[in-house]
Amino acid sequence: MATLADVARRAGVSPATASRIISGSTKLVTDELRERVLRAVDELQYVPNAHAQFLARAQRTAVGVIVHDVSDPYFAEITRGLQQVATANGRLVIICNSYRDPSRELEYVELLRAQQVAAIILAGSGYHDPAFTKALTGKLAAYTRTGGRVSVIGRHELPGDAVMPANADGGHLAGVEVFGGGHRKVGVIAGPKVLTTTTDRLAGLRRAAKQYGRTLPPRRIVFADFDRDSGAAATRRLLDDSPDLTAIVALNDSMAVGTLSVLRERGIAVPSQMSVVGFDDMPIARDVTPALTTVRLPLTEMGARAMTMALEDRARTPRVEPAAATLVHRESSAPLAT
Repeated sequence: MATLADVARRAGVSPATASRIISGSTKLVTDELRERVLRAVDELQYVPNAHAQFLARAQRTAVGVIVHDVSDPYFAEITRGLQQVATANGRLVIICNSYRDPSRELEYVELLRAQQVAAIILAGSGYHDPAFTKALTGKLAAYTRTGGRVSVIGRHELPGDAVMPANADGGHLAGVEVFGGGHRKVGVIAGPKVLTTTTDRLAGLRRAAKQYGRTLPPRRIVFADFDRDSGAAATRRLLDDSPDLTAIVALNDSMAVGTLSVLRERGIAVPSQMSVVGFDDMPIARDVTPALTTVRLPLTEMGARAMTMALEDRARTPRVEPAAATLVHRESSAPLAT
């Protein structure tokens, strides 16, 4: 296997010059030198050491992204938007899965800082955890003092630019769909209590309940883990505790899919006996039976905007870009039959 030294000897240049030309350095060289080096690369079938190139250029090319779980459709869609912008700008994206473990997020910030990435993007929800928030703020502040950029998606009490999904407004839209449709006994499958996303979506639901003179008693709210299986388990609990429910709002689509599966196994017809509303508008929401009414967030666009802000020149003050929520009505919800 040919080495960089072999290429340099064949081209009649120094290894440093050969390395600059192969790596695409902006340092000027003559066309004749560049042609000689590239011809030698072709003749020797030289393959650059990608790891060495990354270490040499990490600060210029790499962006670190911390998500809760890239296998979650929510984060998969956001990551798609992040990578579209990164690819268009010649950037490498390093994806880190925290699995909603705050201590792991702190570790990843340190690791990404050590890799000298150009920016760090936190694409998961914030936490109701003052000690964690203080520790993370300190680490990110140290990182930005060395020239790093930070952007976040969601509500965080952190330095940096932010893309802010309208979670509270989306919760209100879901609430209007069920309470405005005459449903009085509504069950809610929420996400983890510690996440700001859960708090905001619940706040919007409660606002809609109040608007229609309804209530959301604690016994009709079950906290789950934003995945299909926990959504199914939460649905069973709701149905066992409150068999007179006529609507269920799941605060993400994965949990709503779990809800639909339990209703199907129990022979409860949707929407004639039970309306179901999800949140996020994952691609699968269109394909389940019945198709899922849900609150749509522009997830791919949110990722693209967060990456764009991370790669732009630093603004004088942190920027906040809203991402609006809209209701997508499909077959899984209907007004209460009278």
